[in-house]
Amino acid sequence: MNTSGIRLEASREIDIRFSEVDSMQIVWHGAYALYFEDAREAFGAQYGLGYLDIFSNGYYAPLVDLRFSYKKPLIYGAKARVAIVYRPTEAAKIVFDYRITDRQDDHSLIATGSSVQVFLDKNYQLVWGNPPFYEEWKKKMGLL
Repeated sequence: MNTSGIRLEASREIDIRFSEVDSMQIVWHGAYALYFEDAREAFGAQYGLGYLDIFSNGYYAPLVDLRFSYKKPLIYGAKARVAIVYRPTEAAKIVFDYRITDRQDDHSLIATGSSVQVFLDKNYQLVWGNPPFYEEWKKKMGLL
């Protein structure tokens, strides 16, 4: 359990493109999954826990839970920021929390969410314990 009080977070700025909106010029709900994906990639690049890092250690990390809570619509041309925070857990999974905020006007909250990834070995079998590379990563980050 993380008793160190360390908070690992990253963020990415997004500009809402025409291809992401519906006929009402509101961001289509499915685009939020891509925004969260962009945040996970930013986190991975910053902290060395990207998809290729996981894969090179002999594992996959598929999403098994993805949640969104919409607070305010995003519209075409808007500018937003998606922030991601790693949520420590003793279980063999990677858990993140997300916040999307307006970065133009009032910095209001647009959406929140979370994701859970588990580990599979190269034979696509669920891994019940933390993989050794993940334990080492947690130690390196000061989470253990």
